[in-house]
Amino acid sequence: MREKFGREVVLEKPKDRSFGHFATPIAFSLAKELKKSPMAISDELASSFEQSDVFNSVESVKGYLNFRLSENFLNDYASWALQNQDEFAKQDKKEKILLEFVSANPTGPLHIGHARGAVYGDTLYRLAKHLGYDITAEYYVNDAGNQIDLLGLSIQLDGRENILKESVEYPQSYYRGEYLTKLAEEAVSRFGKEILSDESRQKELALWAKDGVMEIITKDLADTNIFFDNFVNESSLYADWDRVMVKMGSGIYEKDDKIWIASTQKGDDNDRVVVREDGRPTYLAGDIVYHNQKFEQAYDHYINIWGADHHGYIARVKASVEFLGYDGNKLEILLSQMVSLLKDGEPYKMSKRAGNVILMSDIVEEIGSDALRFIFASKKSDTALEFDLAEFKKQDSSNPIFYIQYAHARIKTVISKSSLTEDEIMSATLKNLDENADILMFDALLLPEIVEDAFASRQIQKLPEYLKSLAASTHKFYYDCRIIGTKDEAKFLKLLTLVALSLRVGLSLMGIKAKDYMSKEEETI
Repeated sequence: MREKFGREVVLEKPKDRSFGHFATPIAFSLAKELKKSPMAISDELASSFEQSDVFNSVESVKGYLNFRLSENFLNDYASWALQNQDEFAKQDKKEKILLEFVSANPTGPLHIGHARGAVYGDTLYRLAKHLGYDITAEYYVNDAGNQIDLLGLSIQLDGRENILKESVEYPQSYYRGEYLTKLAEEAVSRFGKEILSDESRQKELALWAKDGVMEIITKDLADTNIFFDNFVNESSLYADWDRVMVKMGSGIYEKDDKIWIASTQKGDDNDRVVVREDGRPTYLAGDIVYHNQKFEQAYDHYINIWGADHHGYIARVKASVEFLGYDGNKLEILLSQMVSLLKDGEPYKMSKRAGNVILMSDIVEEIGSDALRFIFASKKSDTALEFDLAEFKKQDSSNPIFYIQYAHARIKTVISKSSLTEDEIMSATLKNLDENADILMFDALLLPEIVEDAFASRQIQKLPEYLKSLAASTHKFYYDCRIIGTKDEAKFLKLLTLVALSLRVGLSLMGIKAKDYMSKEEETI
């Protein structure tokens, strides 16, 4: 289409399928430029399309161009997809991308806010991999600064209370949760009980404990099918600060015994401190060194996924990237909003194991990782998300992940009841389908466009939306159409095999394994 019109063309699916498979409003955007009415332009464009194997018809309707794909094209495309299942919806984009996400402080287990960013990042990663991008998933471990010092203090206080049985007065700010008691017990086993009472050893204790916390974090992520290629420790970066500070040139200056970044020159509201009066670098200093390290690796594009509370941080980081001599447009920062949880309509109680947050692991334990991933991928990441856990424990059509899994399992069950061989099914033609079957085939073949659009727009919710719609069409087809024992049995089973492929690939891109059967405890739809 781009070659035909010399520009990007927006293709839409008409609500009324009788208009065709695709429609474009391009005539309306050309009207001012060509000084003609959209209807006249669409008439001219429609007549310019020659008969081809791809389109059965190209029609002009009230200024829109409507395209109907040919039976030959759809049949050939479906057969190719089934013969090359490992290649279905894949591309070869080649662009090199560094994707950083989660990057939670190694001071405690992941909570549901972290989980949303984790699912968003991992789904983007999977989509990009499928599209052929050379993408690297990276976790930035914030293992320096006050939060690490506070970890050491919190372990000592917890250990003194729960192991030494002392009366402890807790400060206003500290970490809490059962994981601290376990760390305190392990610390006593390793260092002796004196580690809990010696304030001078808080830093030593914290640096040891943060590795234990990272084990908890990586296990929580692995339990949700999320893995990283690289981990970068903030503490390893500061040795490079002097070199990077020189590289910043006029982007930094000294005032009031502090070192500042002149970020207002790049659109920030205020200049920011990067080194305090006592010589200690701020969190921003670590980020500057980290982003310099990133850009020195010469990726084509850099994506950071941050919590929404970091919105004000974007301008200063982009300013630092530009002062370092790089193209700030190559850095894309996406925000992930917080999550509100309900259970049977009531606010979900905070975790007893964490004290003041809802743990990601608690939710996985309650509804499973598939449901958690589906929920967190089902709405734009930069909008608030509220959901009720009870809805995702139901084994019926009101639970979208169950509904989709049942569609895939239902197809497998129908095929298993057929006496036809795989060769007999695959050799069938997908021509002369009725309207419902034609729509189902077209929808199944839309997966490649959905995958590309979901990644390009960074709106991963388009994938679960598509899968829900495809599952609904599948269930409707199952009820409306007799399959086994009919003259079209092979044709219908081939069509359903194609649908199963799209469901399976789509779910895998969400980090979810498609089910081939449902357990006896799971109700039928």
